Amino acid sequence: MRDWGVKHAEGPHAKMWLAAVSFAEASFFPIPPDMLLIAILLTKSKRWFFYATFTTLFSVLGGIFGYFIGVFFFDTVGEFLVSFYHLEHEMFVVSEYFSNNAFVAIFLAAFTPIPFKVFTITAGFCKINLLVLIVASILGRGIRFFVISYMLRKYGKQIGGFVYKYFNIFSLIVAIFIVGIIFIGFLG
Repeated sequence: MRDWGVKHAEGPHAKMWLAAVSFAEASFFPIPPDMLLIAILLTKSKRWFFYATFTTLFSVLGGIFGYFIGVFFFDTVGEFLVSFYHLEHEMFVVSEYFSNNAFVAIFLAAFTPIPFKVFTITAGFCKINLLVLIVASILGRGIRFFVISYMLRKYGKQIGGFVYKYFNIFSLIVAIFIVGIIFIGFLG
């Protein structure tokens, strides 16, 4: 995956690939856009803000598409995707999270190793308010991609290898950090 990301990050269609992967990952594709985003930013770190915004935008649009799969096409496309990626258990867990607080579940989904498509398709299937999905996705996915992009801008190749190697751990650390800030904010 890393080699694929590096190859496409240096090509003339890097933005097109990033848009496609960001959109597809949030609705039906298994590969997160972070790998391609990291590869692009290792050579174009001065444009970190643009690429973070760009990735967030297409990820949220893909999330909306995933939501519509859950609302209108779950019996055909949604069930196929869930079973194809063996995400039945994750979908059950996500629907439980939605019953407690859909906004928080979607927001935190941006940082978990559970594929984001599980949250977007399940949100549609459970008829979660579309505005909740959009706002939570913008915030969660935005923070995720902006943190990664900023860290690459600031630390470049030193952190790039770490994020590639320990992506899931890195995502969970960011999630814990954000939840901690929110928790401290509620106490203060």
